[in-house]
Amino acid sequence: MNRWAIGKQINLVGWTALALSMLLWVSVVAAPGAYAAESSPETPETAVDWLERLGPALNMTSYKGVFVYMRGGQVHSMRIAHRFREGRVEERLVIQDGGSGEIVRKGMDVVCVLPDQGRVRLDDVIPSGPFAEAFAMQFMPVVQWYTPELTGEDRVAGYDTVTVALRAKDENRYSYRLWLEQDTGLLVKSHVLDTDGSVLEQFQFTSLEITDNIPDREFEVQTEGHEISRTLDGPENNQSPLPRMNGWTLDWRPEGFMPAAAPRSSKGKAVAFSDGLTAFSVFVEPAGKLKMPTGVSRVGATTIYLRQVDVVGHPFLIAVVGEIPPKTAGKLAEAVRINDDLALELLGP
Repeated sequence: MNRWAIGKQINLVGWTALALSMLLWVSVVAAPGAYAAESSPETPETAVDWLERLGPALNMTSYKGVFVYMRGGQVHSMRIAHRFREGRVEERLVIQDGGSGEIVRKGMDVVCVLPDQGRVRLDDVIPSGPFAEAFAMQFMPVVQWYTPELTGEDRVAGYDTVTVALRAKDENRYSYRLWLEQDTGLLVKSHVLDTDGSVLEQFQFTSLEITDNIPDREFEVQTEGHEISRTLDGPENNQSPLPRMNGWTLDWRPEGFMPAAAPRSSKGKAVAFSDGLTAFSVFVEPAGKLKMPTGVSRVGATTIYLRQVDVVGHPFLIAVVGEIPPKTAGKLAEAVRINDDLALELLGP
């Protein structure tokens, strides 16, 4: 990953809801068979029971519909078809506004057709958003950092739901409110809540049909344009070592956040951390001629904090991007320490 990758990642944050909509698309892609033993026909009784049901439901429920994603003053809409058949997940996401594009997934094979301004290498994208794929593979004790509570019943897109609150136990992370369909446990609505309880982001199905009867044509690429393909890491890679920081350290991070993912091409210069529910990414790159305003900005629940430091007489850019409060992102950026040897290696001869 070169220094422009930071800018590309930040541009994605402001482009459309596509990257952030990954809470549905790439959520919980571990082997479906692994969930079979965890699933229970009994009706969940506690908030923890519903949370345990959520992961399998996201993958193993077949459905189609339209959902909206609201973040800050932006509202985006996407159409989705999702099918679980013969142990394989198939899915197609189509952008409904703000440009054209779609993502089609069949098993571990993914094809993206994106508009010019959204064209990126999939390997350079660290997923963000609750329940993102890269973090769902790492079992983490979410209830240590959030207090789960059943808060009632509701109705969303024609389906009866239960609501689950996940209240953060400290001010370094956001709280969440989830709406789960009562028969399947499928996530049909969610809120990301600021530390004062205000809603920063919300996702919601506006139309939904939970059905196994979805024709094959719903899962074929239908948008013309430049295609980007990738094969996702399969469950056989789950036991590989966690990503490591290469040449830099993080002297402080909120309790519970562990290294969970990294772009293949970053060579340890970009690492994502997760507490099992949400995530942030840290980028460390030579600044070179890259001119970006430093400081903090926030779109919905996504905070971007940029800090420039001098190492062996050369400028380096530190970027923290994720669904965390601005104060937390600032503390993280200040906690990055770059090794002099790494600086010389990145700068080259």
